[in-house]
Amino acid sequence: MAFPPRFLDELRQRVSLAEIVGRRVKLIRRGREYVGLCPFHNEKTPSFSAVEDKGFYHCFGCGAHGDVIGFVMQTESLSFPEAVEQLARQAGLDVPQESREERERAARQASVQSAVDAACAFFEKMLHGADGRAARAYLERRGLDEGTIRRFRLGYAPESRDALKRALVKEIPEPLLVEAGLLRKPEGGGETYDYFRDRVIFPIGDRRGRIIAFGGRVMGDGQPKYLNSPDTPLFQKGRVLYAWALARAAAAKAPSAIVVEGYMDAIALHRAGFATAVAPLGTALTEVQIEELWRMAPEPILCFDGDAAGQRAAARALTRALPILKPGMSLRFAVLPAGEDPDSLILRHGVDAMRGILDRARPLAEVLWSLETALPADTPERRAALEQRLEQQVRLIADRSVQEHYRRFVRERVAESFGARRGPAASADAKRAGPYRRDRFGPAQRLAATPLWREPAPAADPALLQRRREEVLLALILNHPFLLSEIVEDFSAIQWASPHLDRVSGAIQKAHLMQPDLEAAALRRYLTDNGFGEIVEKILSPEVLVHGGFARLEADADTARSGWNHMKSQFQRRLSSTELKEAVAHCVADPTPQSWGRVEQLQRAELESKDQDDGLA
Repeated sequence: MAFPPRFLDELRQRVSLAEIVGRRVKLIRRGREYVGLCPFHNEKTPSFSAVEDKGFYHCFGCGAHGDVIGFVMQTESLSFPEAVEQLARQAGLDVPQESREERERAARQASVQSAVDAACAFFEKMLHGADGRAARAYLERRGLDEGTIRRFRLGYAPESRDALKRALVKEIPEPLLVEAGLLRKPEGGGETYDYFRDRVIFPIGDRRGRIIAFGGRVMGDGQPKYLNSPDTPLFQKGRVLYAWALARAAAAKAPSAIVVEGYMDAIALHRAGFATAVAPLGTALTEVQIEELWRMAPEPILCFDGDAAGQRAAARALTRALPILKPGMSLRFAVLPAGEDPDSLILRHGVDAMRGILDRARPLAEVLWSLETALPADTPERRAALEQRLEQQVRLIADRSVQEHYRRFVRERVAESFGARRGPAASADAKRAGPYRRDRFGPAQRLAATPLWREPAPAADPALLQRRREEVLLALILNHPFLLSEIVEDFSAIQWASPHLDRVSGAIQKAHLMQPDLEAAALRRYLTDNGFGEIVEKILSPEVLVHGGFARLEADADTARSGWNHMKSQFQRRLSSTELKEAVAHCVADPTPQSWGRVEQLQRAELESKDQDDGLA
């Protein structure tokens, strides 16, 4: 029996993979994964992993891999239909009975798919033939090489009114070409004609990589600049993302998701090594697309232009996301300088400039505050209006826990912006603000003038700032343990302010001593097995990594080394500061020329170091 794809997708979402696997295997949670001994082969060290939010399991020992349906089939020796029916009963879902209409619809979709596949091959052939000379020149001017063109299956639709029609109609019925969105039928009647003409073609794939539609771009000044396929039995543009399958494959190795505005932007990021880049299809992100992004990463980065249109796009995405926010699931916003897009930024300024923009991506809550404080709030009435707008936004959040945290965040920011209150009320406000309390920024007008793309100021508490630095440094080593072979002596000399992090550092050095070539996954497994699992999860959380892009797993080796050098200077400066305080105290107690000379020496060193950046990267 063939089950409808949407039913199977809903079944996989309804059933907890970790719960089903946990009935046969004792699982331990490590970050976003569950690990345990593989049920498919004998082992003493856990190499089996169940990734709940991605919906798959994998054994690094024997190679077993699959989803929850496949797990039930293998462990209970059931056929596919039997496993589906069993899981459906557990999930409280009725197994759909395939009707004649459903069989006809499935056959129709297969026919439309064959038409789209044939069209994709035609467009590719045209690009690489004589008719595609101008299109190839256009793509070359945009910086695309032959490998990229082939990888993304780019094509060209000839200027002729019926080139595609003439090429395919002998094998594929004309009505099917219309249904597939390849031909257009005039409303007043008459001959059908090609939907795409004289455009560079960008094939659009589904989550599995099957081509289901196309986007076409003019090479000159024609309008519309971009034209997407109409909705078909295979394609609804609000449910699809460009470069989706490639990004999903990359995110399975290192959770990440980057959303840009257009096809060329997504391709440019892939070429630059940002392999989890996708693009919506000419419209604002929909709730369905946001949910799909969360399958790739808990906090996708939305990258917008720095002009007014980019601000509006950020506002639309924020409004769509607020009602569906969940614990641990949100968005971050990276805004490009005015006049730049990812494609142009990378071409003009290089990959590091793009990485810097992404590393400074701001949390959704910060962007909400920036957008709402864009209007003046310099009178009691305007302040009241601001509070009302913020409360209305917060009420959109359906999840009560997330809503309450946003409410506390807003209360804290309002109190900071309009001046501190005195007395018991101020103490109560501070207590309610809790972890969101930050140093005051000053008048609301100054906040309103802060550009959306500017990195927020760090927390004012020196102890908290120092702990965050230490967490970022440990995150760097956990994700890039190859550095230890180069810096182990300097790393072992660090004086940790936090006793807990000091113990983690000691365990890391011990692991490196036993196995110098330890990889990141093995190092995390070692620390978890030795009782550091919870603190390692905290160190590798987005809350920490947002402060140090060089510490992330996807950072390259050179970036990681630069991050180490930066952090090393931070710790050396802290040590110098401590030495200076001790030298001053000694000089007061014993004012000799030698003790005073030591104070002057340390003061000069500290002044020289002031030229370096004293903030977290």
